[in-house]
Amino acid sequence: MGYEIAFMNAVELGSRIRRRDLSPVEVVNFFLDRIDERNPAINAFVTMVTDEALARAKSAEKALMSGDSLGPLHGIPVAIKDLFTFKPGIRATSGSVPLKDYQLDMTSSYVADIEAAGGIVLGLTNSPEFGHKGATDNYIFGPTSTPFDLTRNAGGSSGGSAAAVAAGLATLSQGSDGGGSIRIPASFSGVYGYKPSYGRVPFITRPNAFTSLNPFLFVGPITRTVEDAALVMSVLGRHDPRDPLSMPDGDVSYLEATRKPVAGMKVAYSPDLGIFPVEDSVAKVVRKATEAFQELDIEVDQVELKIDRTQQELSELWIRQMAILHMELAHVFKPQGIDLLGEHNSLLTPTFAKTLEIGKKMSGWDVRNGQILRSSVYDPIQDILDEYDFIVSPTLSVPPFKNATNGDTLGPTEVNGETVDPTIGWCMTYPINYTGNPAASIPAGFNEEGLPIGMQIIGRRHEDENVLAVSAAFERARPWYQSYLDLEEKTNGQ
Repeated sequence: MGYEIAFMNAVELGSRIRRRDLSPVEVVNFFLDRIDERNPAINAFVTMVTDEALARAKSAEKALMSGDSLGPLHGIPVAIKDLFTFKPGIRATSGSVPLKDYQLDMTSSYVADIEAAGGIVLGLTNSPEFGHKGATDNYIFGPTSTPFDLTRNAGGSSGGSAAAVAAGLATLSQGSDGGGSIRIPASFSGVYGYKPSYGRVPFITRPNAFTSLNPFLFVGPITRTVEDAALVMSVLGRHDPRDPLSMPDGDVSYLEATRKPVAGMKVAYSPDLGIFPVEDSVAKVVRKATEAFQELDIEVDQVELKIDRTQQELSELWIRQMAILHMELAHVFKPQGIDLLGEHNSLLTPTFAKTLEIGKKMSGWDVRNGQILRSSVYDPIQDILDEYDFIVSPTLSVPPFKNATNGDTLGPTEVNGETVDPTIGWCMTYPINYTGNPAASIPAGFNEEGLPIGMQIIGRRHEDENVLAVSAAFERARPWYQSYLDLEEKTNGQ
């Protein structure tokens, strides 16, 4: 039964728990044992909450036996990302040495929602320092590897969450996304990552309630199936007045959306989003994957996005926008004795420290001008979506790359002879953080080296149900579940 529990989807696991075929205590103990055995090689989890998880499992079992009302995630093990995620008594490092023992006596809203729905948090997963890049590595914990090749990175910044799900160390995971941080690791670890429409899941921050504006920041699920992502969205997708940008509650049924007919919809296939160099090994897999849409009676046309800026200009904009966020962090932490600009600066990874220097030099006009540059992405995306239901592209321009040994793994500096920024320039995800559209990374297949390749599906703003519907239809046409079982067999054979 081991691999069955490890890779059982959340909807089925929840059903088995409700039928009392499996007990929450049995399930949680299984995953804790599996993490002890498998996590050292992958480095997905960095902080465990074992005692609390077992206590919650016992409470879940008691509620089950007593006939109490059960939440949609009752008894299901969940991984949570260690990036500004707070639970009382649990360290929240955000992958930064100055915060290696940091704690706040509060619970993040999405953690509270997951736990209120019956989910059982097993632990926190690895992230790059303050989520500043698309690879997961830091000076505290080192790199997280994709389970499909332990020498290669899981992507970031939700790399630990994606790797945990792909390796069967958790049933579900939470990620956050400021430039692709859900979709990037989903691509590198061969799982499904969903970034909802901006405002669909509340993003509650203080002292600045408007932190999520530049670029748009998101919370969302990373799962092995589309239906599981819809299940998590049914928990997370709600209005919260504490987020001034939270969308009103609407008549959205995420689980029903996965069964919605898709015949007659229209897909605009862009091999490069108009501006990105893409390695041939990636392009081939994604191009082949688009054939599934035609089999589903979905019209597929190759289109050209007319973005009149270069990918270098746009990645530099993302770095500047993140630099402002990082400067805000520095000012928030300094009164707490953590001086990121001063005495603790030497403890930071060079790539993160560089963003602080960029932030120091930015003017108000630099910030305002960034919105003009951002608009040059928004309009071409909308022009295509005026005619098509979705834009489909590679998620990333490269397959998973090798881990570094210095705690600061970075992506390539060049793709197809074109210079790209190593922190984010190879990620075809961050432009959609400028626009706020819902977007997913879905497993498209494997390249000739056996490395997972993701395909990005971008929907119209606020049409989350359609993105989930077409994702689920693709999954039925090109199921990828067997890839986890093949990986398990390979791992057990080593």
